[in-house]
Amino acid sequence: MTHLQHSDLMTLEAYSKYLKTNKPQLIAHRKLRKVLLGEHFMIQFEDEQTVRYQIQEMLRIEKVFEEQGIQDELDVYNPLIPDGSNWKATMLIEYGDVNERKRELARLIDCEDRMFVEVEGQARVYAIADEDLDRETDEKTSAVHFLRFEFTAPMRAALLAGAGVKLGCDHTNYPQHCEINPETLASLVKDIRP
Repeated sequence: MTHLQHSDLMTLEAYSKYLKTNKPQLIAHRKLRKVLLGEHFMIQFEDEQTVRYQIQEMLRIEKVFEEQGIQDELDVYNPLIPDGSNWKATMLIEYGDVNERKRELARLIDCEDRMFVEVEGQARVYAIADEDLDRETDEKTSAVHFLRFEFTAPMRAALLAGAGVKLGCDHTNYPQHCEINPETLASLVKDIRP
């Protein structure tokens, strides 16, 4: 699993044309790799395709066509591509009401460090969160976090052999877990190498 380079991206004009016929498939792929954990945590598992889409969208929306601007976007998003031994994800904490969001973000400090993946028959793997920069203060956590779940060789073997997987959070103020559905899990397992 390699990082994207400038040559892997389309020009703004080519991407605009591509989007007209391919947007439904791009959205479906992102949706397939999304897991809702309870009512308020959305975990978007990233891969080369979701990251490429994100970069192309940022370039399109911001009308970036200069080489340094393109490289800046590549530098920001390339670390989200899994490398064969892990899953990487963007976690969004979503509360519709502003006051509720403010209150809950204060109650959820360190929730990103309490996120886990549990491969059937294996110990839990806790997220390594926000490696690029600290996203919380003493008063509140951020509504966006970047997570990496690093797997041992036996965990990767179990995943490749078809083991079930739970995603969860064992934070005191947000105890949640769910089984990752088979279709999503099949997509995520493609990110794993023995």
